[in-house]
Amino acid sequence: MTAGRARPRGEERRAEILRAALEVIAERGYRGASLGAVAERVGLTQQGLMHYFPTKEALLVAVLEARDQWDAVPRGEWRLDLLGSLVEYNAMRPGVVQTFSALLGESVTDGHPARAFFAGRYGTVRESFAAVLRAEYGERLPSGLTPEAAAPLLAAVMDGLQYQWLLDPDAVDMPEAFRAFLALLGGGQETGRD
Repeated sequence: MTAGRARPRGEERRAEILRAALEVIAERGYRGASLGAVAERVGLTQQGLMHYFPTKEALLVAVLEARDQWDAVPRGEWRLDLLGSLVEYNAMRPGVVQTFSALLGESVTDGHPARAFFAGRYGTVRESFAAVLRAEYGERLPSGLTPEAAAPLLAAVMDGLQYQWLLDPDAVDMPEAFRAFLALLGGGQETGRD
């Protein structure tokens, strides 16, 4: 019975560490964050934290994977209206968006431990977005672009809006701006499903 209780407590502690890591990375960036700062935030020693995450890189990967799990939709089930809902959801969790944006920005530097994660993630995102656009518009969008040509633009708008919103949330209504982009993408046509 003790082993049954230990596992859920370990999972709770792990989730608590991930939340603390999100906060610390959002405040300081990955390079400025330390295992000691995360450990202190959850009331552990650095050695205690290393029981759950033996390296800073292991913690980073877990943070990135957790963020993607929170946003997960079963493969092939994304639609443009669901992307709009994701943007609205992100507007309710600025700490997560800030952490993701900080890591994304830092990951373009040589040797950053998140670089491979983001490169792979963007490959998957472009594929998924091309499928979403093909399902919505067919082989050509109203502009004449193929879904594959428009997919990186869709990803760029979503991430770029996050940066603008984080820098000036009073001036940038992220969900409204994304809806405007979808209207632009569709040539003024309504998008989404009933």
